[in-house]
Amino acid sequence: MIAALTKAVAQLSDPRFLKVLLMGIAGAIAAFVLLWVVSGWAVAQIPWGSIPFIGEYLADFEGTADTVAVVTATGAVMGLSLFLFPAVSTAIISLFLDSVCEAVEEKHYPNLGPARPQGIVEAVIQALKFLGLVIAINIVVFPFYLILFFAFGFGAILYYIVNGYLIGREFYELVAVRRLTPDDMRSLYKNYKGRITLFGVVFVFLMNVPILNLVAPVLAAAAMVHFFETLPRRHEYGDGVTVAVRGDPS
Repeated sequence: MIAALTKAVAQLSDPRFLKVLLMGIAGAIAAFVLLWVVSGWAVAQIPWGSIPFIGEYLADFEGTADTVAVVTATGAVMGLSLFLFPAVSTAIISLFLDSVCEAVEEKHYPNLGPARPQGIVEAVIQALKFLGLVIAINIVVFPFYLILFFAFGFGAILYYIVNGYLIGREFYELVAVRRLTPDDMRSLYKNYKGRITLFGVVFVFLMNVPILNLVAPVLAAAAMVHFFETLPRRHEYGDGVTVAVRGDPS
């Protein structure tokens, strides 16, 4: 894993890396700005004085209540944005990661055959499925994060395990789907589930470090190519040329 990350960092200046990086940053920022604007507008529309049970207590302080609610909601949305940044940035950048994978393969694995092409519709569907899954799981698990954090101090551990599993599997599938059939991809994953989850944990940590989180998804994609190609049993599942032909839906 360290060797894979080192090679990925060394290639970060590749123009194809930089192009994907800039598109991913712009997309993530746009998504969060839209979220903040919509959330702020929605909170401002709530008639606090008319809320059942507590409305009568807020009626005399409606202006203050509105201000407090907007500030509180803004803080909550900002916190949720940081919380979900790994998922959102990964989903957006995943739309453009083929060029990163190609750049790594051309430089380090020139003997691989052509990868299975992935259409934009397939990439968008995959990205949306992943984003929806991560958000849904994190919302369900969020109360446990809080309970474990305040009661035992282990909330962060659960967060990294859950998201490490999700991020690790997502990047594995982003790379493996280019080279393996779905059955082979799942079979190889079962053999190295623990390693792939650990890979995800490392990159979830990097995705939560300010500034570094902007480049982490691109580094994760590049590092996963190295990680995937050097898995001990990778050779059992065919080479790039054979798999690309076998996996071609035509």
